[in-house]
Amino acid sequence: MFVTLIAVAALWGVATGLLVPRAAYRLSVEPEEPWRDRCEAGHELAGPARGWLGAPACAACATAPRPVADPAVDSAPATNPVPTTDSVPTVDSVPATDLAPAVDSVPAAAPVPATAPVPAPNPVPVGRRHLVAPVLTALACVALAAVTGPRPELAVWLLLAPFAVLLATVDARVHRLPDPLTLPLAAATPLLLLGAELLPYDAGSWLHALLGGLALSAGYFVLFLIRPSGMGLGDVKLALCLGAALGWYGWGILFVGTFAAFLAGSLYGLALVLARRGSRKSAIPFGPFMIGGALVGLVLGALSASP
Repeated sequence: MFVTLIAVAALWGVATGLLVPRAAYRLSVEPEEPWRDRCEAGHELAGPARGWLGAPACAACATAPRPVADPAVDSAPATNPVPTTDSVPTVDSVPATDLAPAVDSVPAAAPVPATAPVPAPNPVPVGRRHLVAPVLTALACVALAAVTGPRPELAVWLLLAPFAVLLATVDARVHRLPDPLTLPLAAATPLLLLGAELLPYDAGSWLHALLGGLALSAGYFVLFLIRPSGMGLGDVKLALCLGAALGWYGWGILFVGTFAAFLAGSLYGLALVLARRGSRKSAIPFGPFMIGGALVGLVLGALSASP
């Protein structure tokens, strides 16, 4: 059963992770710009949920023909080089009978087809950059399933995993955590954990989860007031969701997950300074580090809660 649980979690991670690239592309815009509704080639994004769910490439791009090499052209021999002036016979040296060949002896030109053959449509392959999200989502789901086991809160972690990868992707691209994701997650996480507590064999506390979300969000809000350029309101809203998830396992896990986020963010900033790709005042997307720290905290919390 344990192997089956991990396999199901991996399949869930891959299936939901494949939907992340399109949503991340549509959401990765500046705050004053509307969400993208067309692909990079200009085609309208259509599909379930008004085009938000679907493969990375739109339907038009997925069936667009790609240039196919013509074997006849590639295998044709090279044309003879143009002879030099010394090798070209002059008019005086050519017999008169050779100057006007008979019309019948001129070979007729080959007929040109009216239309060139159209190559068969070949699906556009998914780029390697579109495989990052499914791989990350699957790895996170497998890790959470391995340490949590068949406990009811695992369903909550698996539901949150693709949204966490989506938020991390958007924040890494445009330094933005969209409200249409952070606010619903802030409300849904405590409700989902309440349902998990009503089921048997849970290993957490809903009250701690509720207080943990409020406490972590309040802490980030204080940091935002102290230094608005270093902490955004999107981070404050995301902390409601992550604080609830970490608080499920207690205050110690909440501290560990928060500390891991700040440690990873500090090391990343230090690496940028040492590589001369930024300074101490350079803004970095903190959402991915918050999510990564929360994953570390959840793994440790599930392990500590194991019988």
